Amino acid sequence: MAERECGPEQGREHEHVRVAVIGSGFGGLGAAVRLRREGITDFVVLERAGAVGGTWRDNSYPGCACDVPSHLYSFSFAPNPNWPRTFSGQEHIREYLEHVADTFRLRSHIRLNTEVEVVRWDADRLWWEIGTSSGTLTADVVVSATGPLSDPKTPDIPGIDTFPGKVFHSARWDHDYDLSGKRVAMIGTGASAIQIVPEIQKKAGRLTLFQRTPPWVMPRADRAITGVERWLHRQLPFTTQARRGILWGIRELQVQAFTKRPNELGMVEQLAKRNMYRAIKDPALRAKLTPTYRIGCKRILLSNTYYPALAKPNVDVVASGLAEVRGNTVVAADGTEAEVDAIVFGTGFHVTDMPIAERVVGDEGLTLMETWKDGMNALRGATAAGFPNWMTIIGPNTGLGNSSMILMIESQLNYMADYLRQLDVLGGRAALAPRPAAVSAWNRRVQERMKRTVWNTGGCTSWYLDANGVNTTVWPGTTTEFRAATRHVDLNEYEVLRAPKEIPPSRKERESDGAKVEAGA
Repeated sequence: MAERECGPEQGREHEHVRVAVIGSGFGGLGAAVRLRREGITDFVVLERAGAVGGTWRDNSYPGCACDVPSHLYSFSFAPNPNWPRTFSGQEHIREYLEHVADTFRLRSHIRLNTEVEVVRWDADRLWWEIGTSSGTLTADVVVSATGPLSDPKTPDIPGIDTFPGKVFHSARWDHDYDLSGKRVAMIGTGASAIQIVPEIQKKAGRLTLFQRTPPWVMPRADRAITGVERWLHRQLPFTTQARRGILWGIRELQVQAFTKRPNELGMVEQLAKRNMYRAIKDPALRAKLTPTYRIGCKRILLSNTYYPALAKPNVDVVASGLAEVRGNTVVAADGTEAEVDAIVFGTGFHVTDMPIAERVVGDEGLTLMETWKDGMNALRGATAAGFPNWMTIIGPNTGLGNSSMILMIESQLNYMADYLRQLDVLGGRAALAPRPAAVSAWNRRVQERMKRTVWNTGGCTSWYLDANGVNTTVWPGTTTEFRAATRHVDLNEYEVLRAPKEIPPSRKERESDGAKVEAGA
């Protein structure tokens, strides 16, 4: 809705909404759908790009696909009976998200090409002032759904600025640059890299893979879903639900090994080694590719084509990270050199230092990044002390090591819906501020449970850990446990804030008054 704001600029339109959602990936679109299902239509979705889709819009590199089965990697309220493969590719997931935006009539709420530049809490009016590339607005509640895989992370390599060839990150793939016959350096061996390598190996003249730490790679049980299966799912929707339920149940049973009994993962390691040995016959290359940490400590990767690609004669594996660039020569930390025409970074994202946190200013004038200087933490993975009426989808310690993030997103949407219901019950202009003691207590419980997990005991350094070595990324339990923990908002964990009867001028009004006085002087 648009409100008339009284003050020094009489008659100026001021847009105010009940809820502003940042981002239009799975989290943002899911939040929008849930708001509409709760009867809330006074909201906007602010998207910096020109289309919806989040990470599945940005990551369009060759071979990009999901490592979670399709029927589990979709909303429970928007089942898709027409998935073409058991593990869907990027184009099909993006198409699914576009379909969700259309089916649930979200387009009118979405503001494309609108980047959020600053979000500032107004403690007098109990709302958020939001500055964007397309203008300003205010909102009672802000839901941040930017996601942890939205901002690429590229290491600061000496000499990279003087490299005469092509350089790009996997999440910003340059489709206009032809790699055919080129000498290519692939930096990193994470989830993106193992999908990219088999594709560019086919066309590159020479591919040099720089590997700091070898990943554990399991076979990928991918296949085309038959027409009969798709017909059955369309005609009998409960079969889609049953398929999803089986996939979910299998993964719930696996959680214990990751969180409580990592030593039971030895058999899985043997399966992964067998997967490697089938394709890699060279003992020296096998030694380079064999991890020395417990499987599961870093993300387990799925591929049937990665190891065969590494065994091809036009591929070199350097068991060391990239340290320097000298002209066309890339130099590894162990001194290995290679001349290349292009450098592709598959080096991940800003996960434990999300850039959006630099743009959010809370009730004490500190940014979320400053508040989280010692590590991210949020009450039930959603709300942060010092930031009233602010909520994060896929917040701290909500990630998963073996199942679908959509399950966690839907749990947080339950929490969001109850949060808004509680504000309705309170009535008037009110806000909920997480009590610091409640946030600390929640985080202590999470970190105590984390001590036994494979992510903390497996002997690796992963992107799950922040700069202090603390796991602020993964949830140390089942999705069922998280669903129970986020089913309702406990008001005992929050302080209820009320707006004063006499509302002073807003920051913008004060700045405007000051400018007028200065101009008059």
